[in-house]
Amino acid sequence: MLSKSKIKLINQLKQKKYRKLHNMFIVEGSKITLDFLCSDIDAVELLATPEWLNKNQPKLTGIQTHIINKKDLKKVSSLSTPPDVLSVFRIPEWYYNDPQLKTDSFCIALDDISDPGNLGTIIRTADWFGISEVFCSDTTVDAFNPKVVQATMGSLARVKVYSTNLKALLQSCPDNLPIYGALLDGQPVNELENPKSGIIMIGNESHGISKDLIPFINNKITIPMLNENQVSQPESLNASIATAIICYALKIRLQ
Repeated sequence: MLSKSKIKLINQLKQKKYRKLHNMFIVEGSKITLDFLCSDIDAVELLATPEWLNKNQPKLTGIQTHIINKKDLKKVSSLSTPPDVLSVFRIPEWYYNDPQLKTDSFCIALDDISDPGNLGTIIRTADWFGISEVFCSDTTVDAFNPKVVQATMGSLARVKVYSTNLKALLQSCPDNLPIYGALLDGQPVNELENPKSGIIMIGNESHGISKDLIPFINNKITIPMLNENQVSQPESLNASIATAIICYALKIRLQ
């Protein structure tokens, strides 16, 4: 049975201020937990049903575990249907450190992404395309928000996500580093000639990229609309969908 203090702590970790205070975050579900256990992110403890612990015991060496029933899991779970395991991990040090920008590969910069599902899906997309770094503005939703973690489906264990000042990051970039900004008035991404590795910048779901960041963009790109209906057209693509299309279009051209 979970103590009241343990229930309180885990529920506190659903809020950003307490995640920062305790330097911990929660992970729910078997696949995501096992992905994190295979990473270099430190595990604090696991709360799981007897069946899950028996099945995965060989993978849990040196990790503090607690047997818990579904009734108690429901008290701490963020999901409508509690999973068989909830785990607590340390927020990695690199999340708080100044990011080390690599200039020989693609990375993603996110400006004021507010929807946890979008951020989680973008991190999952980055993982799919072999992009290992995502830089988030200070106003982007916290990467260790439970909804973000869940939406990454384990990719957060493989992709480093930095919370940083994007303007300062862009100011430090080499002049010849391609910075691809997703804008409505950009060049169709499928028409780019000889694209090179660089930064893929995606803006806020409603307002796009902030005005003070646009001057740093040296490659304005857009996804051409193929809807020929002149009466009714969508205003824009979902941020995570746009990221996936742009990542594919740029990376396939480098093959």
